[in-house]
Amino acid sequence: MPELPEVETVRRGLIPAMQGRVIERVELRRADLRFPFPDDFSQRLQGVKIERLDRRAKFLMVELSSGELLTMHLGMTGRFSIEGEGFDIFAHAIAGNPKHDHVVFHLEDNLKVTFNDPRRFGFMELYRAGEAEKSKRFSKLGPEPLSNHFSAAHLNEVLQKKSSPIKSALLDQRVVAGLGNIYVCEALFRAGISPTRISSTIKGKRAEKLAPIVKDVISEAIEAGGSSISDFAQTDGKLGYFQHNFLVYGRENEPCKVCDKPVQRISQSGRSTFFCASCQK
Repeated sequence: MPELPEVETVRRGLIPAMQGRVIERVELRRADLRFPFPDDFSQRLQGVKIERLDRRAKFLMVELSSGELLTMHLGMTGRFSIEGEGFDIFAHAIAGNPKHDHVVFHLEDNLKVTFNDPRRFGFMELYRAGEAEKSKRFSKLGPEPLSNHFSAAHLNEVLQKKSSPIKSALLDQRVVAGLGNIYVCEALFRAGISPTRISSTIKGKRAEKLAPIVKDVISEAIEAGGSSISDFAQTDGKLGYFQHNFLVYGRENEPCKVCDKPVQRISQSGRSTFFCASCQK
C-alpha cells in the first residue's frame, strides 16, 4: 500500500494539473470503489474550482470553492494519470488495463485526470465545511512526521504508557500520521532500535535520536519519488527509486550493510518486519 512519501509524490504531481482549475464534469464508470461514492458526487463537483491540493497522512485533501472537501485514498493499487497539452500522456503500461479507469475528472483547459484502481481498495469522500476534522477518519490522527509537532518530546509523551512494541506504536496513526511498514522498518534500523523493544522504553536519548531519523527517512523517500514496489508509480508513469536505498526492508537473509550479519524477518501484527538483530537493540 502506498505510504506517505508515495502519496506526497502523487500530490505534487497532480498540483500543476488540478490546483486552480475548474472541474467541468466527473465521469464515474462504476457505482463504488472500496465504498460507494457519496450521494450526488458528480453533481456536487461539477463547476467547482479546486482551490488547493493538500495531504493529510495517506489522504489527498482537495479544498473546493464550494466549501466542501474532497478526500481521496489510493488504497493498494490506486493511481492517477494526467492527459492534456503540456502533460505527459500515460498509457497505463504500469497501472494495468484501462478497464480499471474508474473515475475521470474532466477539467478546464481540456485536461483529464484519471483514477485507475485494479483492486478497488481506494476510495473518495466528500465532506461539508468543517465536517472532516470532526470525523472518525481524521479527528484522532497524530501529527505529520515532517511537522514541528512530531518531536522527541511528542514521542516521550505518547509512548510513555504504551506496552506495545515500538514497531506497532509507530504504525498507529494516532501516534504519528502517515507512517507505514516500509519506512518504520528503515527508521528503526537507522536509529539502532529493535522493532520488538517496548514503546515505553523509547524516551530520553532514544526518542531524541528516533524523531529526526523518521523525518530524514520520509524526506529522502519523498525526494526519491517514493518506492516503486507493487503497483506504485508517479502521475507521469515514472517509478520512484527509494527502494534502492533500503537498508533492511525486503532484504531477509541478505547481509546487513553495516555488520554483514543476515537481515532477519519476523511477523508483527500480521506484517513483515525486517531488522538486524546485531545492530538494533
